[in-house]
Amino acid sequence: MKILLALSVLVSATVVQSLLEEAADPMLIRQVVPTESAEVGDDLNAEAHFTSFLTRFGKKYATEEERLHRLSVFKANLRRARRHQELDPTAVHGVTQFSDLTPREFRRKYLGLRKRRTPHPFASTNKAPILPTEDLPADFDWRDHGAVTPVKNQGSCGSCWSFSASGALEGANFLSTGELVSLSEQQLVDCDHVCDPTEPRSCDAGCNGGLMTNAFEYLVESGGLEREEDYPYTGSNGKCKFDKTKIAASVSNYSDIGVDEDQIAANLVKHGPLAVGINAVFMQTYIGGVSCPYICGRHLDHGVLLVGYGSEGYSPIRLKNKPYWIIKNSWGESWGENGYYKICRGRNVCGVDSMVSTVAAVNSVH
Repeated sequence: MKILLALSVLVSATVVQSLLEEAADPMLIRQVVPTESAEVGDDLNAEAHFTSFLTRFGKKYATEEERLHRLSVFKANLRRARRHQELDPTAVHGVTQFSDLTPREFRRKYLGLRKRRTPHPFASTNKAPILPTEDLPADFDWRDHGAVTPVKNQGSCGSCWSFSASGALEGANFLSTGELVSLSEQQLVDCDHVCDPTEPRSCDAGCNGGLMTNAFEYLVESGGLEREEDYPYTGSNGKCKFDKTKIAASVSNYSDIGVDEDQIAANLVKHGPLAVGINAVFMQTYIGGVSCPYICGRHLDHGVLLVGYGSEGYSPIRLKNKPYWIIKNSWGESWGENGYYKICRGRNVCGVDSMVSTVAAVNSVH
């Protein structure tokens, strides 16, 4: 037993040291260059995985040149997934629908959270009040209470922020009215161009990125969101077609929550699902389990929805149960755990506690 523990400590120290050596890289986790040497057996294995990948995700390329390029990227991502597995052993990493994309392509097409200064400048009332935390349940999931719509898919459009914002309002509207209504992300993509006053470049810009709090400000100003069915998602920037007579949910107020995890949990339980920013570097290769990487950057680049938390995500490294957050993503049900991501609680992993906001809906029950 002592030998196994010593080996575990040695492996952990080696991995952490390797990460520290990469600290100059903004991604922290560098992708191995395609020209890196590989064994012939590895190449043959990668070819087989690539063929399976093409079939599973219905991938097709216009030319043989493009196919060979994507195979090269795929091989590099296989190595990258193995490295992620070493750095994040409590999760499962491997082949996903994004395995033929370079990290840069992945960020450009599927992320899109803008930078923002804190505290939020729109109003002094945007700081959430302190809530009692003594009687919080050990486990909580808004999916069990009917406040979460099915997982959606943003496609290759950097509109994650709109899905995070709409998901938070869907939950708040459910708490206010008792009705779960799927709301329109496309309205936000087309019509919301609100800017953060302190950050000239942090304007909501459809598929080019945005901020959830900007979206809430837009909803306060415009009156609210239409239903998904009335303003369906296209996954591309378009001309605004907002019809005020079709508003299905309206915002009464919104607040920023600090990084205190008990306060985040208390706001989640009381106010419904929360809009959250996260660093998505490990999400490109994530398949399942509780993600708890040794080191993860806190530069936030992806907007998601916090819907719950658990207390017993098993960690074989620390030999005890690890608490975690339950995150609803917007990459479809074929990604992650049926579209969801679990990330450990306790130390602001990947910046998950750094940009959290809650929204309240206008009570429209007559």
